Amino acid sequence: MALTADRPVANVTRSVTAPGSLHMTSPRGRTLRWVSNVVLLVIAVCFAVPLLWLVLASVDTQASLSVKLPSQFTLDNFAQVLTPELSFIPLANSLLLSGGTAVVTVVAALLAAYPLSRYKLRVNKPFLYSILFGTGLPITAMMVPVYALFVSLNLIDNIYGCVFFLAATSLPMAIWMAKNFMDSVPISLEEAAWTDGASMFTTLTRIVVPLMRPGIAVVFIFVFIQAWGNFFVPFVLLLSPDKVPAAVSIFNFFGQNGAVAYGQLAAFSIVYSLPVIALYVLVSRGLGGGNALAGGIKG
Repeated sequence: MALTADRPVANVTRSVTAPGSLHMTSPRGRTLRWVSNVVLLVIAVCFAVPLLWLVLASVDTQASLSVKLPSQFTLDNFAQVLTPELSFIPLANSLLLSGGTAVVTVVAALLAAYPLSRYKLRVNKPFLYSILFGTGLPITAMMVPVYALFVSLNLIDNIYGCVFFLAATSLPMAIWMAKNFMDSVPISLEEAAWTDGASMFTTLTRIVVPLMRPGIAVVFIFVFIQAWGNFFVPFVLLLSPDKVPAAVSIFNFFGQNGAVAYGQLAAFSIVYSLPVIALYVLVSRGLGGGNALAGGIKG
């Protein structure tokens, strides 16, 4: 009986002091923590150095590719960049192009995600897999037939035609994201509204959309940033200098024979990034940190 009583104690001791266990205070744990800190530090430096160059080069009259403190701080680069031809008109075109693309994409994604989220049909999975396949198509492979289509429809150099094409390319991922956010809204709230005589469109606009505002904001910002940084599509479809967005007008700072105005390029890049940062701050403050479903369900 004494031998059988000692066995569980031995097993517990072996399980506690197992050689495969890893504690942060052990030598292996300290080594792992040190290696992870070094890797994170290297990643942080890789992100910080380009941003540091961007800030320093924008206030340097003799900026180059090297990261260095300017011998004399100046704002001349911003003064040369902040002109209607270089900044104001291209930024306005970018706002129109990106904002229009985001609005069209969000509306179409909500209308497409609603039946996919609320109705269990046989075509749901094939349709979603087809959408997933559409996200993997490279944009360069589609531009030749798209360009021919735009020529036949007389939409070349039309900013609204470019908006609809960018919306079509962003729609597959937006539908996936909108469906996932819409799945989190309880259908019991809609059933209560249907009992009172509300239509499906009414429940979508009055119940589902207000409760998934954070998700809509995520989709909107995602599509907006994609369109804001898109260079290839506007470069091919928009020809007039007064219609190209800022992502294309950045070519103005690259001269011939490899000459680049690094100071003006850095200043323009900072100005170019401000609208996206302002949009993110505005949307995050407008949504707040509360739960959209708070108070929507009792019990």
